[in-house]
Amino acid sequence: MMRLRALAVAALALPALAHAEVPQCRLPPQVSAPALPTPDGPRRVLPIAGYTLALSWSPEYCRTRARDPGSAFQCGGELGRFGFILHGLWPESSPGNWPQWCEARPVPAETVRRNLCMTPSPGLIAHEWAKHGACMARTPEGYFKAGAALLRSLRFPDMIALSRRPGLTAGDLRGALRKATPFLPAAAIRVTANPRGWVEEVHICYGRDFLPMPCANRGAADDAPVKIWRGS
Repeated sequence: MMRLRALAVAALALPALAHAEVPQCRLPPQVSAPALPTPDGPRRVLPIAGYTLALSWSPEYCRTRARDPGSAFQCGGELGRFGFILHGLWPESSPGNWPQWCEARPVPAETVRRNLCMTPSPGLIAHEWAKHGACMARTPEGYFKAGAALLRSLRFPDMIALSRRPGLTAGDLRGALRKATPFLPAAAIRVTANPRGWVEEVHICYGRDFLPMPCANRGAADDAPVKIWRGS
């Protein structure tokens, strides 16, 4: 755990690139650097009290986006097939309040390319850096390396087997995630599902020291029925 903290903290200052997180992922030889997005809210420079590692369940996201040009890297099979991908690493100030849209420089094209196996969307990479990362890291490279360090510390259960379990609940998913990564307390896992009960994301909550801590909002209750889309 101390090594995890050291890796994540050091990553915020070091200009290193994240490694691919999906073994079968095939990086393209080059990509264009996306423009930074237009802010969707006010700039907020606030003290950081903790972090959220947001993981998106890619089969559910891609369920209706297989032919969407904007989601081609993630959903079109060009890079590979994905399970959990890194949506973002978000600094938090207090429940429901967070720093955002701090001054940010563009993300270099090579930084985007090298992180596509972890976050397979150039647009999402630019968005996460501009909205969240610039408020906690000096460089895009350091920001994405911090996310990669936290992601590499986690192990994931067999989601396909879980998807076939009768009567699956959010508590079952939390338990399976905790069993796969024993140092992760169930209280630090937020499960989010859409109104029809399909799992969309899992969030891991951390303190300022990058150690897991209870989430202020745990999302779906332990007894809430959930479903996991396996993909086509």
